[in-house]
Amino acid sequence: MKRLLLASLLVLPLRAFAAEGPSPDDTARFLAGMPVAASSPLARLQEDRSWLQHANAFGAAFGAVEQRQMSRIRAWSGANLPARRSTVFYFFSGPDFLYANSFFPDATTYVMAGLEPVGAVPDLSRLPRASVPGVVRSLQTSIRSVLHLSFFKTIDMRSDLRASQASGALPVLYVFLARSGKTVRSTEFVRLDASGQPTADGRGAQGVKITFASAGGPEQTLYYFSTNLANDGFRTSGIKPFCERLGVGDGLVKSASYLLHDSTFSDVRAFLLRQTATIVQDDTGVPAALFDAKWQLRPYGSYHGPIAMFSGRYQPRMAELFRREPRGALGFGIGYRHRPNESSLVVATKRETALAQ
Repeated sequence: MKRLLLASLLVLPLRAFAAEGPSPDDTARFLAGMPVAASSPLARLQEDRSWLQHANAFGAAFGAVEQRQMSRIRAWSGANLPARRSTVFYFFSGPDFLYANSFFPDATTYVMAGLEPVGAVPDLSRLPRASVPGVVRSLQTSIRSVLHLSFFKTIDMRSDLRASQASGALPVLYVFLARSGKTVRSTEFVRLDASGQPTADGRGAQGVKITFASAGGPEQTLYYFSTNLANDGFRTSGIKPFCERLGVGDGLVKSASYLLHDSTFSDVRAFLLRQTATIVQDDTGVPAALFDAKWQLRPYGSYHGPIAMFSGRYQPRMAELFRREPRGALGFGIGYRHRPNESSLVVATKRETALAQ
């Protein structure tokens, strides 16, 4: 019943690509530095020296991050998150599908949101060859920090994502989908009204809906919304009722500038506490002191407090939790304390009695 309702809500609108252009999957693979079929309209551009250099650079970078990070996160998730829900809410994410997929690889629906614009990918087969170096160079620049540090540098990314004809979050999402082994099946632009319903009136949260699948796997859906998640935006953008219709899911929070510690983000914080069964977060997520007896908190790694930029966000409750249940290093880096021996995660799990209420 829920799936039928959601299908009726999302019969939207604007196709991201002209029918005669390259497929979304061809576009994703090309941007990711992965070969497309000889019959693809993009095949000729693969002969460009800048694209070949791009393919080599991304092949090496993603190979390294897979070995150092993603394979370890998937193993950790499989061991420590056995009861994962089908929906993942990843707010303050930017276009970071890479980590959402590594922590929650089997989700059927991902809802991601940030201030970064959705952007667009033009028909790359119609671009002059002279445009290719600029497109791939801006992608390499915008993705560099998340590959090396585990998070986007928001201010830098906003300028990087406007630096070429393939602009905004969408091309980055394409790269991460393709490099995660996904086949992109379709892409549509989505806009929500205040009630969380699709609208064409130009107001509300602007987003994109991408359907994709792993080889031999079921269809999965990714929504990315460019929206203000502070109380004034969360209340009026439509993203809150849209997410509520998806039911109880899991949450992921990392490198979120401690915004969930601020009263101006109390609505999205309350949503996560109400609408999730499990939250995986670093110390920038929901403050440890705000989890009541309905929740069980499990610490992983070691808590060293915030970096100097956020020195006022030290959490005595978090420090106590890690002192009481020391578990050693995570084995991978995450968040602003991105070195493995300094990184920490907390898995907050809602108790069964609370879920039943």
